Amino acid sequence: MKKGIHPAYKPVTIAMTDGSTFVTRSCYKGDRMVLEIDSKSHPFFTGKQMLVDTAGRVDRFNKRAIKAKEIKEKGTK
Repeated sequence: MKKGIHPAYKPVTIAMTDGSTFVTRSCYKGDRMVLEIDSKSHPFFTGKQMLVDTAGRVDRFNKRAIKAKEIKEKGTK
């Protein structure tokens, strides 16, 4: 391997959102990495994911469908 072209690969402490920590090796510049989101707190993994503005999306779709139907009816008359 060529010398001086590879990043420093060193032990790094990872701090999870629930306070647990573990040590791994990484090219991360710091000695400690604090996660803001992990599998214990992310809504996808916890099952607490919410659909945002579902009713608004359905209403917009219905309005577009009505407009499309009206345009189609005008074209056939």
